[in-house]
Amino acid sequence: MSTFSIFLVLITIVCFLLIVVIMVQNPKGGGLSSTLGGSTQLGGVQKTTDFLDKSTWTLAGVLILLILFSSLSFTGTLNDSSSKVIDESSISPAKPAETPAATTPAKPVEEKK
Repeated sequence: MSTFSIFLVLITIVCFLLIVVIMVQNPKGGGLSSTLGGSTQLGGVQKTTDFLDKSTWTLAGVLILLILFSSLSFTGTLNDSSSKVIDESSISPAKPAETPAATTPAKPVEEKK
């Protein structure tokens, strides 16, 4: 398994976790904290909101770093020297259009009156 594939799997996992954390949040302040029933459970409403906020920013930062590192590890299987377009054009160069070998000039057509 190549390094790029490992980064791709990690990026997918982080994206899934980021989606879950964002979906748990509620923009009106309800979200996960309102379903717990009270402020005494799991450290209270404010701590739950802080945890979800910090985890969102942390996952977003990790995602950006993984994308940057994956671009550095990407070697690329197709580069300019192995392009099919370049290979085909170098194998069969374009031939100039052939001109007919007729040497007699065409006669002008006379119009009938």
